[in-house]
Parts: sequence; C-alpha cells; structure tokens
Amino acid sequence: MARQGADARTRRVLIGLLGAPIASSASPALHEAAARAAGIEAFYHLIEVAGADKARLRAILDGVRQVGFAGINVTFPYKEAVVELLDDLAPVAKAMGAVNTVVVRDGRLIGHNTDTTGFRTAYDRLIAASGPKAAPATVAVIGAGGVGRAIAFALAHKGGPRLRLFDQDRAKAEDLAGRLGRSARVAVAGSIEAALDGTDGIVNATPLGMAPDNRSPVPAALISAGHVVVDVVYSPLFTPLLTEAHRRGARIMTGRDLVIHQALDGFRLFTGLEGSESAMSGAFDRVMAARATSPLTASIHAETKAG
Repeated sequence: MARQGADARTRRVLIGLLGAPIASSASPALHEAAARAAGIEAFYHLIEVAGADKARLRAILDGVRQVGFAGINVTFPYKEAVVELLDDLAPVAKAMGAVNTVVVRDGRLIGHNTDTTGFRTAYDRLIAASGPKAAPATVAVIGAGGVGRAIAFALAHKGGPRLRLFDQDRAKAEDLAGRLGRSARVAVAGSIEAALDGTDGIVNATPLGMAPDNRSPVPAALISAGHVVVDVVYSPLFTPLLTEAHRRGARIMTGRDLVIHQALDGFRLFTGLEGSESAMSGAFDRVMAARATSPLTASIHAETKAG
C-alpha cells in the first residue's frame, strides 16, 4: 500500500464515474475530499453516456486505460455490462457478475465490487447500533441488478438472514439466486407481496424513488414498525419508501452510509491510501445540504442522526 506522507502530497489522481444519469452524483465531492485529506490531488470526472452498446463501452474503457485514469466507478445501467470487457475480476465481482469499481493496473482493467463491502459495513453498523436481536431474520431484496446483486452477496453469509429476491425480470432474480450458491438461504418471489410476506427487513435496490421519480417500490400497507428498511437511493436522501417507513415506525437506513463506505473502499483501491471517513461524510452532507429539502425531510434527518 502506498505511503501517506511527503511523497503522497505530490500525487495527482484521475478518477471517474461511468453511467447515466449521473449529474447528481455525490462521488466527485467524496473522492476529492478524501484526496485532500490524504494530501494528494484527485480529479473526478463524470462520464455520462446513455444507451451505450458493447462497442461503445469497450471504446470508453480503452480510453480509461490509455489516458491515465487510476480507475473509474461504474453505476446504473452498466454494472453488469462491463464485466465481460475487463481484463480480470476480483473473486466476489466474478461470482456476482457485477462491477462498480474498475482499477487500472499496469495497463490492465481489474473489476471489483465495493457495493458489497460498503453495504456490509453500513448494514452491520445499523444492526450493532440496535442490538443483536434487531437483526432481521428474513430480508426482501427488491431488484436483482448490479446493486441488488452486491447487497444479496453482502447478506448471504454464514449466520446472515434468509433472503427473498424479487425483480420485475424474474430471470434476473433466478440468476442471482443461482450465483449465491447452495449454501445461501434464498428464495425467488413472484411479486412484491410474496417477497415481503413474513419478512422483517426490506432493501430497495432499484432506482425507484430517485428524483424526480416519486414512486415507492413497496406499497405502504406492506410496511410495519417491525421492519428494518434500507434504500440505496440517496437523491433524495429520504425517498418515498423511507418517508413512509419512518411514518410507520420502522427503523431506516438511507443511501448515505452505502455511498460513503463503498467510496472509501473504492478510494483505497484507486490510490492505495486509506480515505478519511469524516472527510467523505462531511462532503456528502454538504452536497445534500445544498439541495432543496422539505421540513419533513429535515425532521427525519435530525431524528435519524440522533438515534
């Protein structure tokens, strides 16, 4: 791992994000803040390309390889599409078939998935703050795309909860269940209602609720005070799903913690340096504070930070 200190202060790092739409991404602020705290300089470039086919993605990745990027993050809708275009994959990324972090090493593109490690850190902290008895026994994961795969892999460990997977494309949910392996306690549900039946945990791993979309992936009547409800969407921070879950007394986790912890793990891969969690957290909070918030959102945010 690179040494932080006098040598690190002269370093300049080029990083990016590939996806669409990404104009509202907080990633540039997080990585650039972590770089300043580490004594280096980072330039985080948004590569917003909609509707890219395999040929165009290959060309973009070749550009990343050639022009001096330390690496890029990958988000919707390309986390699965880039997998076959990379030179190598970390074991977990290979197993799940989804990548959110591509690191350039000696001209080779190596795929990783820090959504998995980032979610695991954030989720474990949530449960630890509530006590071990608060850990859900059965969790419904809504969405089996790139981030849904990462979250399912994060939860499907020994002693972890039973999983119910639901995706509008049932084949994607079945593929994910197969990738988790025989040791995982997982079932594929045919509807949201079936997925949530008897669960005490809900994770939204779809873009539903991301501004300007004001839909929730879960009907309000299916949410109870006994649920732990997680939403990966962070713009807005308090999505329609989380707002309703809070109203019903459920314990909630916003997308804030996932985005910060996956970014910390990505920063380490890009630079070889440990990122500052406080620097990233502060940068994220400044980004969100600059966006319009309703009185209800402010109230929920205050309650969530307090407890």
